Formats: sequence, structure tokens, C-alpha cells
Amino acid sequence: MRDLSALIKAYDIRGVVPDQWGPDLAREVGTAFVEVLGIRSIDGGAGQIVVGHDMRPTGPDLVAAFIDGVTAAGVDVVNIGLCSTDGLYFASGRLDIPGAMFTASHNPAEYNGIKLCRAGAAPVGQDSGLSQIREMLETENLPTYSGTTGSASTQDMLAAYAQYLRELVPLENSRNLKVVIDTGNGMGGFTVPAVLGDDILPALPLEIDAMYFELDGTFPNHEANPIDPENLRDLQKRVLEVGADIGLAFDGDADRCFVVDEKGGIVDPSTLTALIATRELAKAPGSTVIHNLITSRAVPEIVIENGGTPVRTRVGHSFIKATMAETGAIFGGEHSGHFYFRDFWKADSGMLAAMHALAALGETSEATTLSDLLKPYLRYVMSGEINTEVSDANAVIARIKETAIKQGSEIDELDGLTVSGDGWWFNVRSSNTEPLLRLNVEAKDFANMEIVRDSVLSMMVG
Repeated sequence: MRDLSALIKAYDIRGVVPDQWGPDLAREVGTAFVEVLGIRSIDGGAGQIVVGHDMRPTGPDLVAAFIDGVTAAGVDVVNIGLCSTDGLYFASGRLDIPGAMFTASHNPAEYNGIKLCRAGAAPVGQDSGLSQIREMLETENLPTYSGTTGSASTQDMLAAYAQYLRELVPLENSRNLKVVIDTGNGMGGFTVPAVLGDDILPALPLEIDAMYFELDGTFPNHEANPIDPENLRDLQKRVLEVGADIGLAFDGDADRCFVVDEKGGIVDPSTLTALIATRELAKAPGSTVIHNLITSRAVPEIVIENGGTPVRTRVGHSFIKATMAETGAIFGGEHSGHFYFRDFWKADSGMLAAMHALAALGETSEATTLSDLLKPYLRYVMSGEINTEVSDANAVIARIKETAIKQGSEIDELDGLTVSGDGWWFNVRSSNTEPLLRLNVEAKDFANMEIVRDSVLSMMVG
């Protein structure tokens, strides 16, 4: 029996190619996915799956093998070729069929992976099909099929994707903005010219300064991982050099967006969550907004002030999407730069988040800067996520919990351990894939944040 626990994660399949996986396993995943979906028609007509891939060199061979596995199992494939992850979600939603996106997101060049979804971009995670796929692959108990094989066709969805996003967040009446965009040689270099440029649709009032738009899965300039501040240095520098109004950075598969203000300052994703929430609530008053428990406490405060209902969830896109479906939420945001939209099949889109930031700034007067616009949303000081390697994560969390109870602090175990006090809170939780504890701290001011942060870190290593 094979052990694929290092490859099949909580939300996707991801690992080093060819060391951990390759075309043979991709073919098996295709066959298993068909079985889990149960979309093979009993009257001989095939169901459909839409497939896309990012710019990684290993993508085409993996996609070809996956298509072989799907069609051999009696299901048709619509191959949309190069796309961002939110481009694949758009195709799944627009065509109302399941999808498979071949990407390793922000991981280094030697990685590749598969993000799976059901029709309408509904997530596939451990509890919604991924564990069944893993069991079939590990036991090598794949179903056999002797009926009519499916067929594969190609379809270009880029123009429809660009048009749909422009309809959701119109930018035609924006004031003129100078925008620096760093796509890190990832799929933003494919989607930005279509959505924000004039490659397909009429030009917008945006002067775009393009950084690293060439698609290159070896990432020759820097990792396409904007959550690491080091990968935003080039963007920050360029924003200051050209006097830009705003800077945007996308990760490798362009489903996450990070923002830099005109001073070169990194905008915290919680701040962007609050900004987008106010815009979505203005469009649909009284709606629910989802935020994970790591986002700033400013987010629920601002949602309430704008007439909305905040709902707190665990970290992870499957939890966000499930809660959005349960509550009918209009929007959801995560501290990691993922933003989810009801009008985008409850899926995450870095491009839509970027467009909201551009639209909000574009609606202001010429004298208003992005940092001015965001001041009302900056209420607390956050530490950012701090990762600490530990030998026994459960024992460390238990020790921290015991101390918190003795001190009379408020405790919450929705996801890991959250401890709250007078004007501060922290969360510590285990990594799903590494022997790490992840710490996030927030307080009313920097001095208190430092005190709480250092106290918790001392308990981790003590």
C-alpha cells in the first residue's frame, strides 16, 4: 500500500515532480476523480470536466496524462490550457462542470499540483472527496470502465473571464491611476493584460508599469509568493521610483493579491478585507461577511459598522467556502491574501480583489492617496505570522493553554488556540504539513503586541 500523505494535502495535491509524482499518478487521479464525482451518464452520454494549467514546465505532460485518465473513464474534457486558478474557477462556474487546475501556487519551480473542484467551483477537500481519491490511489483500487471513452476538446475562456470581471467591478470611470504590477513570472502576466490592459477589451484609465510579466515557471526574478515580504521588495522600490498610486503583486497562480501603497508600504490583507467588505456591503446592505480567525479584529468591527453581519471561521478555503454557502455571505477574506466573492461562485480571485482596490482608489479625488484612503481601517497592530519549529506541537499548545487559564484569559479553540485579553489576542495553531507552530498576535499598539508576542514565543521554546 502506497503512502501519499506527503502529496495529498488538506485542500489539494502538491509535490515535487518527478521525485514525488508525475504523469502516471496524474492519470490515476483523473480516473479516481471521475469515480468520486459520479458524473458518468448511465445512458452512454459522458459528463464533462474542465482542465487548465499554469506556466510550470511540467504542466502540459501532467494535464495530458490526467485527460487520459478522465476520458478512459468515460468522461469528456474541456481543456482551457493556460489559465490562472481563478480563471479555472470561472470556467467551472460558467460551464457548470467540475474542474481541475494544475498548479503549485506559490511553491518553488520543482513543485506542481492539482486543485480540484466540483461543478460551480465548489471546493474539493479532504472531507469532500480528496480523502476518497487518496484511498483509491493508496490501495491501487481504481475502478475499471469498459464503456465508450470520453473525448477531449479545447476552449479559450480568457475573453469571457475578463469581460465577467469587468462587469463585476467596473473601472471605466476611474480617475487616471499609475499602477505598478509585479506578477512574479506567474499567471498574472497572462490575465492582467486581458483584464486590466487592452489586449482583449477597451483600455481602462490605468497606466500599468509591468514587472516580470513573462511566463516562466522557473521564477528567475523572485518566488511568486507575495506573503513573504522579501518578494515584495522589487515592487516597493518600483512604486517609489515611478511615483505610482498603487502597487499590486500576484502569486504564481494569481489567486492571491497583495497591495502596496504609494509610500511603498505593504497593505495588510485584513485591511484589504475591510475595504472590500464595505464596498460589497454598499452593494448588498445587511449581508454576511466571512473572515477567518487570523484576520484583524478591525474586520468584524467595520462589517458591523457598515450594517453587515461578520461570521468567523477556521483558516482554509474549504471552511470559508462552506460557510459562505451556509450563510449566503457576499464576501469572505483571509489573512493570507485570499478573497472570496459570492458573485464569483464563492471562489477566491486575486484579480477581483485587485480591481476592488483600484476601484476604491479610482473613485476618490486626485489628492487622495491610497494610504489616506486606508487610514480608517488601521486600528490595531499585528505581528504577522511567525513560524516556530517544535518537536511536539500538541504539548506546546497545552502548555500555553494552561498558562492562559491560570491568568484568567479568554480561550477559544475553533482553530488551534486563541487567547484574548484586554486589548490583545493571539492564535497559535499547528501547520498541516510541517512540524511548525504558527503564531499571530494583535494588540492596540506596537508595545503591547511585542510584549504578548515575546511572551508566547518564550513558551514555545522554553
